[in-house]
Amino acid sequence: MTVGTPRPSPLVEQAAQHLRERIAAGRWPVGARLPGETALAASLGVGRSTVREAVRALAGAGMLRTRQGAGVFVIAAEPVEEWSVRLGRAATADVHEVRALLEARAVRMAARRRTEQDITALRAALARQIPAAAVPGTAVLETPILEAAVLETPVPRPAQSAAGPGPETSPGGPVCVDAHLALHSALVAAAGNPVLTGLFAEFAPALRAAELRGRPHPADPRGHEALVGAVVAGDADTAERLLTAELDGLGRAA
Repeated sequence: MTVGTPRPSPLVEQAAQHLRERIAAGRWPVGARLPGETALAASLGVGRSTVREAVRALAGAGMLRTRQGAGVFVIAAEPVEEWSVRLGRAATADVHEVRALLEARAVRMAARRRTEQDITALRAALARQIPAAAVPGTAVLETPILEAAVLETPVPRPAQSAAGPGPETSPGGPVCVDAHLALHSALVAAAGNPVLTGLFAEFAPALRAAELRGRPHPADPRGHEALVGAVVAGDADTAERLLTAELDGLGRAA
């Protein structure tokens, strides 16, 4: 049996709601310090432990902050929506614009900082790509393939069944999209900045949803070979150019 996060008691929820309403009404504006536990408990008609739980709940919602030795302060007049929820509601074009900015910087850093471990991870991610030749109508980027010179060994290709791609592996299907995002995640990770990697991970669910909705074809693996080859070779300018061309295409298909 899986044990989840305990749900606040109805009394705690009611107390938190009363506090939220008073903050929203301006009784305690942003920057104000709340009365002490005893005063709040008397005002709300609950015990001090209930007040503590209610304050903790509003702190988790981004409305309150406890400062050791100073008290509890209002930092927002309404709950702050979780970043993942906000991203889920964001316009696809807005998500792509931010992604392009983030990844363009990341791929330049990756070209300068990539380690042997990063190169191994990038080659493994390339191996997951669905061959462009297996999907009729897929455009091929007119860029030189650096596989032989830089990747040292050919990238293994996933087997294609005689029946052709199924719904999971069809152009724009979950397997294709997940393989595509795995490669881009590996590129960002190769930048060697854990904050950047964390930001991309926050974006990943929104990027996946956008690609599943709007992407007509899987990414061209030969274009990805060139991109990875540029990173491995330390060619930041070429890596950024190839990445930008790909993401521009994704933005137009969204």
